[in-house]
Amino acid sequence: MALPKWLAKINRRWVNPKAIKSGTWPVLEHVGRRSGNVYRTPLDAYEIEDGFLFTVNYGSSSDWPRNVMAAGSAVLEVEGLRHALVDPRMVPVKEGYGLLDRNAKTPPSFVGVEQCLLVSLADSSNSMADRARQSHSSGRVPRPR
Repeated sequence: MALPKWLAKINRRWVNPKAIKSGTWPVLEHVGRRSGNVYRTPLDAYEIEDGFLFTVNYGSSSDWPRNVMAAGSAVLEVEGLRHALVDPRMVPVKEGYGLLDRNAKTPPSFVGVEQCLLVSLADSSNSMADRARQSHSSGRVPRPR
């Protein structure tokens, strides 16, 4: 069981706008599957070879993963760099975290996260700076200071 939907509503209304404004989180830009609106969602992002991994804390029925899956693409903004993402696919959390450095820990079981969203870089030459790869052994995308 994923985190409760009421918590997602609080985050969407109060926490996410502050997180985006602060510039301290990677932000996923995705298009609404029905509305066509562009949404910006702050998320933890983990760099993997030729792509990124996102933990789906509120379950695969949450809006942002459904939007990304429906569109087949999204954009991730990290430290002012924009990364075009394609080929989204849901995988079990153990499989997703198996792609990370062995020091990376899966979410605690009480959180109930069951799936991750994997995406590929549209242009693999547009990967994160070597500095980020070398300084963050878990592969977690750095937050700007």
